[in-house]
Amino acid sequence: MWRTRVAAACVICRSLANSSYGIKRKSPLQNLHLISRSIHHPYYPSSKFQRSPLRISVQLFSSLNRLPLRKTKLLDVKYGYQSHRNFWLARLASRLLKLRYLILGSAVGGGYTAKKTYDQWKDMMPDLDEYKWIVPDFIWELDEHLDFEKIIKALPDADDLAKLLPDFDKIGESFTSLKGFFSPGYNLVSEVIGASDLLLLLGSPGETAFRATDQGYDNDKEYKKVSDKEKIDQLQEELLRTQLKYQRMLERLEKENKELRKLVLQRDDKGIHQRKLKKSLIDMYSEVLDILSDYDASYNTQDHLPRVVVVGDQSAGKTSVLEMIAQARIFPRGSGEMMTRSPVKVTLSEGPHHVALFKDSSREFDLTKEEDLAALRNEIEIRMRNSVKEGCTVSTETISLSVKGPGLQRMVLVDLPGVISTVTSGMAPDTKETIFSISKAYMQNPNAIILCIQDGSVDAERSIVTDLVSQMDPQGKRTIFVLTKVDLAEKNTASPSRIQQIIEGKLFPMKALGYFAVVTGKGNSSESIESIKEYEEEFFQNSKLLKTCMLKAHQVTTKNLSLAVSDCFWKMVRESVEQQADAFKATRFNLETEWKNNYPRLRELDRNELFEKAKNEILDEVISLTQVTPKHWEEILQKTLWERVSTHVIENIYLPAAQTMNSGTFNTTVDIKLKQWTDKQLPNKAVEVAWETLQEEFSRFMTEQKGKEHDDIFDKLKQAVKEETIKRHKWNERAEDSLRVIQHNALEDRSISDKQQWDAAIHFMEETLQSRLKDTESVIEDMVGPDWKKRWLYWIGRTKEQNIRNETRNELEKLIKCNEEHAAYLANDEVTTVRKNLEARGVTVDSCLIKDTWHQIYRRYFLKTALNHCNLCRRGFYYYQRHFVDSELECNDIVLFWRIQRMLAITANTLRQQLTNTEVRRLEKNVKEVLEDFAEDNEKKVKLLTGKRVQLAEDLKKVREIQEKLEAFIEALHQEK
Repeated sequence: MWRTRVAAACVICRSLANSSYGIKRKSPLQNLHLISRSIHHPYYPSSKFQRSPLRISVQLFSSLNRLPLRKTKLLDVKYGYQSHRNFWLARLASRLLKLRYLILGSAVGGGYTAKKTYDQWKDMMPDLDEYKWIVPDFIWELDEHLDFEKIIKALPDADDLAKLLPDFDKIGESFTSLKGFFSPGYNLVSEVIGASDLLLLLGSPGETAFRATDQGYDNDKEYKKVSDKEKIDQLQEELLRTQLKYQRMLERLEKENKELRKLVLQRDDKGIHQRKLKKSLIDMYSEVLDILSDYDASYNTQDHLPRVVVVGDQSAGKTSVLEMIAQARIFPRGSGEMMTRSPVKVTLSEGPHHVALFKDSSREFDLTKEEDLAALRNEIEIRMRNSVKEGCTVSTETISLSVKGPGLQRMVLVDLPGVISTVTSGMAPDTKETIFSISKAYMQNPNAIILCIQDGSVDAERSIVTDLVSQMDPQGKRTIFVLTKVDLAEKNTASPSRIQQIIEGKLFPMKALGYFAVVTGKGNSSESIESIKEYEEEFFQNSKLLKTCMLKAHQVTTKNLSLAVSDCFWKMVRESVEQQADAFKATRFNLETEWKNNYPRLRELDRNELFEKAKNEILDEVISLTQVTPKHWEEILQKTLWERVSTHVIENIYLPAAQTMNSGTFNTTVDIKLKQWTDKQLPNKAVEVAWETLQEEFSRFMTEQKGKEHDDIFDKLKQAVKEETIKRHKWNERAEDSLRVIQHNALEDRSISDKQQWDAAIHFMEETLQSRLKDTESVIEDMVGPDWKKRWLYWIGRTKEQNIRNETRNELEKLIKCNEEHAAYLANDEVTTVRKNLEARGVTVDSCLIKDTWHQIYRRYFLKTALNHCNLCRRGFYYYQRHFVDSELECNDIVLFWRIQRMLAITANTLRQQLTNTEVRRLEKNVKEVLEDFAEDNEKKVKLLTGKRVQLAEDLKKVREIQEKLEAFIEALHQEK
């Protein structure tokens, strides 16, 4: 059309050129009107003659202005004058027919029309994303497992294939004659099949449905018209059959894949490939969470790493859902009672064998054996009960369990105690609040996937957990809702649409990413996982909820639930793990800066390293006990033993024997009392003294500060080790029997061999008697009050009772002066005489007060007399050697004290040998055992090794370990991606 218009314009130009207006020859192109020169003229090339420029007077205009239609002036031409004709129609056509206007208009109009048509078709097409489940997942993942480029390269070229194919042109010619005969039926059948396939894929009813019969070509045009309801039922049944067909195919392929992966993993375990297997991603991630669960820092180190937190009302079926995901009955079960008493972290991962193990134990439980399953359930129950403190019902301590098996979806789940509404008898009063606080602590993690379990067999209005979940995740961006016991709900619910409202999220005041309906058994705890799966599939296959489209196929079965939860978990991990790694990196920097500022000259020793350092110091101090000299041991033992037995020797042996009239009676009394003492009390007292001496020396070495090297951070630990060691240590029982024989033989010996021993015995006796005399003087002074010097110097007066005792003392001293050989006890008539004498002076006393005062007065008199006798016996060794023949001097009391002194020395020597040879080694062994027990008890170490320095070092270690493991996990995650 454009060419036609240009040709017309050319004709007009030629007619203008051929006309004669005073010009006899053809006018060149420059002499034409401006409108004619605006069009490219193919017929007239540029003239050979050079013309002078024309002087024209014309109005300038734009192509967007209106064309000028007035007459123009005459052109001044060199060869004459001619009038200019006004061809307005040609000018208008040439302007309208410009190429740019046509192209621009066509592009704008065509683009608008195409966009409108595309939008209309797009609105008419249904959304097919909901039906992607019809195609198995492995189809979408083929490009990840198959290298199509290698397959394409391996295929033959198109030219080679063309040689092998038949000549289709000849075959087409032979069928050309039949094309007209079969084309109507063929087109009709194609349309019917296409419509049926579309309806089947979309699952939506059309306005008509056609069925082609199998009775030949004549019956192909007969269609049976059915009602809309029957048509919908038929299409839904076909949809369900197709889905079940694909589901069975998918299960068969998954089973085959599961067996193949199991074989591959078994070969890896046997080391056929001779390569070192790396930890799986989920195991690496679980290790990070385990470290965080043990992180007892006082800083704000609440992690935001993803977990799948399983919450629900009590007996809602949380445990059953977890067991279906783990494919094993691993949790203890009870009817109506609380079984989950503490959080249980379950790490699911893929492995060749279906096993379970705890993080702090190396024992593997084979989940394919019923006895191992029973043992595992019992172990979980025991751990839960042990974690619960006295007076509580639930515990915040997390039990970590790892489950591996072929075909398991990789994820980390935390099973929390069920939410309750009423505290029953036998529970702690704060049980309800404790469960709420535990649930909130896990759910407030912004990256935690909340798996909300709701019992479908009870009324929705009785739900507690939905309100709690809606508070923690109001937008439902990380919540997955699971309706359990759907079989009971369908059976007992009068209105099935109520279940549809729950699954569509319209009944509960909460939002969720997805809604699922599952069946986890018939209520029998002895059912196997396989039987539960079969029952679940059979129920949903025959359920009206699916047939009536109240539930969608991808919203049912625990298999689909497990896949969805795993996908959400790993999506959340990939989105948040790097951010959490950066947060721990910043925390590490802050802690390192704080350490450098507070402890610039100390190494960063965590609690375990400090414990090892303290352990070495304690063992060194125990070894130091063996370096104590024998002399030091014997001096301490002899001194301590005499302090323990001196009172018994003076009061029960020496004083009674000294009251006798002659030396024979004195010696007899002494021998009898020493024998009784040795048989009953002395060996036991000696062993007690030795054990206490060992404790004192051990404590001295443990608590002794060693100058600048002393670190007070170990004081509590050393004190605890000392107390526990002393508590465990038991003295050798046979040592007491041998010691009794040695002491008895020592006391029977009366032969003093030289004057030095005699003088040592006298010195020993004098020290003992002077010490007793000093104690007696102190007692008397307390009884009678201060003397006249103290009263005048310190202005201290006597009390009324002290005045009475002072008068009684003066009267009793007169009695002793009258009879220096008076017996140790007052007779009754003497007591009466003293009382009457005091009453005569106006002092009223009773008999008990007189006897008590007499005991101390006589004791002082006796001790002074014995000391005087010691001075007389200093020169009596000569008479002793002659057995005091022809001498009135008797020094039997000196011999007694020599026997006591010798027994003490022999006993100290015996105990020292037992200490250095036996007891110190046994004590060292007990210390090592105590330290080993403390090393295994983290709570004990945390309690004993405390302080800001320890806590800061512990935080640094934990943060570094977490950061390193997170970085390794992120690297492995990128490699897998």
